[in-house]
Amino acid sequence: MKTDRVIDIPGRQDPTNLKAPGVGAPPYHGDVDQPGQLSAGEREAWDGFSAAITMLTEHLERRLQQDAGMPHAHYAVLAALADAPERTLRMHELACAVRFSRSRLSHAIGRLEAAGLVRRTPCPSDKRGALATLTPVGADALLAATPARDAAVKHALFDALSAEQVDRLGEISDAVMGALSESCDVVHSGDMSDRESDGCAPDGQLG
Repeated sequence: MKTDRVIDIPGRQDPTNLKAPGVGAPPYHGDVDQPGQLSAGEREAWDGFSAAITMLTEHLERRLQQDAGMPHAHYAVLAALADAPERTLRMHELACAVRFSRSRLSHAIGRLEAAGLVRRTPCPSDKRGALATLTPVGADALLAATPARDAAVKHALFDALSAEQVDRLGEISDAVMGALSESCDVVHSGDMSDRESDGCAPDGQLG
């Protein structure tokens, strides 16, 4: 009777013992004794914070889209312009205010301008630059979207916190922003390095 013969190939692994990468193995966190490595408590705090920020951002984006028909990126741009003197900012100032890259801001402004929510005009001191201004229609859209934004943030964040925790959240946020502000400003300064000396971005598009 003929039987199949198994050929032993050097280096071949038994397929019954193969596992997907990482399955059955503890998560790798490196040597915590090395300088700069997170401690167990720091890893746990970071993992929770990172997950919470991701969930909150997704929740806010979903609610704004469902209830106001507006992505959060557009809301952020409109809100920054609403807070500016004469509801106008130079393009590079707007990018810094909302922490957007040049390409991301250019895309958002293009969509908002097409919808009549923002008006883009030449910079008076440099015709190659541009100013972004919130239009009356844009102000109305921002006003209409704000209740949805506020409800989403309150439900997902503040309803889950005590008054003391809200105060601590503010303190933690200030500490993190204070630690990062200088390096973030350097990054944005480099991103806008091709702007003119008067602060107006070349081409009025920010890239």
